[in-house]
Amino acid sequence: MDVHDKIDEIVVYLESARAMPMSSSAVVNRTELLARLDEVRTMLPGNLRAAEMVLDQREELLAETRANAEHVIESARQEQERLVSEHGVLVAAEARAEEILAAAAAKADDMRGEVDDYVDAKLAHLELAVDKILDTVRRGRERLRGSNAYGALRAEEGQPGLPDDS
Repeated sequence: MDVHDKIDEIVVYLESARAMPMSSSAVVNRTELLARLDEVRTMLPGNLRAAEMVLDQREELLAETRANAEHVIESARQEQERLVSEHGVLVAAEARAEEILAAAAAKADDMRGEVDDYVDAKLAHLELAVDKILDTVRRGRERLRGSNAYGALRAEEGQPGLPDDS
């Protein structure tokens, strides 16, 4: 039986007590009522201690829960700041990468133009050299033909010349 049951028992006892005529008072057995109240008193300290311990535990749990919640919130804030920071670094890195790619493409275009100019100049020099060689070959061939013709003229005039190729 617990304290509540004992109190309910006392209430029933008082309600069933004989009422005094023309009064709201009742006749109760003092010894019996005091014994029942004494039983309640002996039960209360244990129950009160248990209730106080439950309340203390409740307060400790609430404090611990609040501390954990604050820790979780702080961790979440730090994680958010880290992610925002990483995002900022990522955006900056992507922008820098685009700048580097654009600079590299521009440099490659410049170098391609310089290489094309260099190759064109070399080819122009080669063309001039080939033209000179061709001119030299033509002149040599013309001389050879002319010397044959000259030799043929000399031979007609009676002078010794080079033999004919024909």
